[in-house]
Amino acid sequence: MDLAVSNIFVVTTFVVFNLIFGLSSTMPVHSLYQTKVFFPEERDALMQIRDSVSSTLDLHGNWTGPPCNQNSGRWAGIICSNWHVVGLVLEGIQLTGSLPPTFLQNITFLAYLSFRNNSIYGPLPNLSNLVLLESVFFSYNRFTGPIPSEYIELPNLEQLELQQNYLDWEIPPFDQPTLTLFNVSYNHLQGSIPDTDVLQRFSESSYDHNSNLCGIPLEPCPVLPLAQLIPPPSPPISPPQSKKRKLPIWIVVLVAVVSTLVALMVMFVFLCCYKKAQEKETPKEHQAGEDGSSEWTDKKTAYSRSAEDPERSVELQFFDKNIPVFDLDDLLRASAEVLGKGKLSTTYKANLESGAVISVKRVEYMDSLSKKEFIQQMQLLGKMRHENLVQIISFYYSKEEKLIVYEFVPGGSLFELLHENRGVGRIPLNWAARFSIIKDIAKGMAFLHQSLPSHKVPHANLKSSNVLIRRDRLSYHTKLTNYGFLPLLPSRKLSERLAVGRSPEFCQGKKLTHKADVYCFGIILLEVITGKIPGGTSPEGNYEKADDLSDWVRMVVNNDWSTDILDVEILASREGHNEMMKLTEIALQCTDMAPEKRPKMSEVLIRIEEIDRTNRGND
Repeated sequence: MDLAVSNIFVVTTFVVFNLIFGLSSTMPVHSLYQTKVFFPEERDALMQIRDSVSSTLDLHGNWTGPPCNQNSGRWAGIICSNWHVVGLVLEGIQLTGSLPPTFLQNITFLAYLSFRNNSIYGPLPNLSNLVLLESVFFSYNRFTGPIPSEYIELPNLEQLELQQNYLDWEIPPFDQPTLTLFNVSYNHLQGSIPDTDVLQRFSESSYDHNSNLCGIPLEPCPVLPLAQLIPPPSPPISPPQSKKRKLPIWIVVLVAVVSTLVALMVMFVFLCCYKKAQEKETPKEHQAGEDGSSEWTDKKTAYSRSAEDPERSVELQFFDKNIPVFDLDDLLRASAEVLGKGKLSTTYKANLESGAVISVKRVEYMDSLSKKEFIQQMQLLGKMRHENLVQIISFYYSKEEKLIVYEFVPGGSLFELLHENRGVGRIPLNWAARFSIIKDIAKGMAFLHQSLPSHKVPHANLKSSNVLIRRDRLSYHTKLTNYGFLPLLPSRKLSERLAVGRSPEFCQGKKLTHKADVYCFGIILLEVITGKIPGGTSPEGNYEKADDLSDWVRMVVNNDWSTDILDVEILASREGHNEMMKLTEIALQCTDMAPEKRPKMSEVLIRIEEIDRTNRGND
């Protein structure tokens, strides 16, 4: 018996010895146990994300056991190579939550990472030490905060998509020569685009819709006034007192007297010059107000300089006698804050000393306009009155500065209501509110088209950020703004900065008509129905290569009118699905590539009102 036990021990020892020392020289030990081998640190890292977010995919039920089986991923969304996790692809599954900040650092072989089209919020994850990482796609989420500086240290980074989030701060100086795809559009980034060869070779579309971003290939960054560029002088350093060398008292007194006389002479000369200048100018042109906005103060300086312009409008011109009149000095004394910066203008919220609140738009790129041309267009637009149009109150013209004063509409824009702060805690815009907004937009557009028949494109800048919403208790009241600018722009190149610039006929260099406005209305209609931002990657992965929102919707709709196009926030409103599908049909007709096949705005309004009446009748 002892001999048998001894033999078993010898055989076992031999087998183990060969396994460890003999076979290890030709193949890895874990190759003998392919069904059980995994790297615990990679699995633990993935478990962190599984336990931190929720989704439509049952990660808790699917992500069990080892994540890899040699070169195959056993878990949904996992790509493997030689037992290691090399790719993580979780797209369009409504991932909701905040990612653990450093969970990816232990997945050291990661090369491909995508969380596109989800509802992830919080800061971007840390990617330090992931030297093999080539592609990173975090677009269409709710990420906030800065772009981590360690992203510029990824040596093999080829693709980085961060568009349509809520990122802020400045863009780090990416300079990896491998980087061929880069997009940070539709965020809240600011400052100058870093002057690196890599970043400046990307087009304007990679940086669009960051209101405080400037530099190549966008608009040049503003030059700060000299006073802001020169730092205040540092206080003089007093030399150590020395008892050995003291100036005589009479010298100190003499220096003080001379300094006082020089100062008095300078003041006398200054007062004389000032008095002469006062005699040539009106008192109003020299009043100045103070407020907390340095940018607004800079504009005041510019308006003061424009006083020498012989063509300037001496006073603001008003259109409504019922509105309390204020003058330019009242406007310049107002405290102000920037509401938004567009491609053609900057808009301020101004609080007048009288307590009134107005919006002031400082328009640009119109220096070649004569005073007559500008005033004629303003008078035409200023006389228009409609409940769904933002009213123009007044305007100011000089060769250097042109101001348009609007009524102030509190409550934000349709873009903000649809897209900002999605995720946990957000109160979604319900379908009833969306339908009401759509109908108001159609009313305003139909009125514009009726009132401005001589305009090639009456609005020309219709987009969700130019649809202002005022909420009164449970109702929403819609007003269109930034309309009628097309005749004020001196070139077609500048016209492409307007929303009409994305219409097919503009892109093809064809003649523009009212139907270009109809196209823009159709895009807004699809944006309201789908909850997606136009001009980006299509949702849900199946149609990622679609270049436009209307193309993607058209492909989905052709597959049996699928409800996959509907915004997840209104998907539960089943009683409204019939309306949504009817409006989708209208939107697709409005976005037809051929302008002549699109309906008129008056016809669109009639059809929308008919849908509304039918719905009310069914109720």
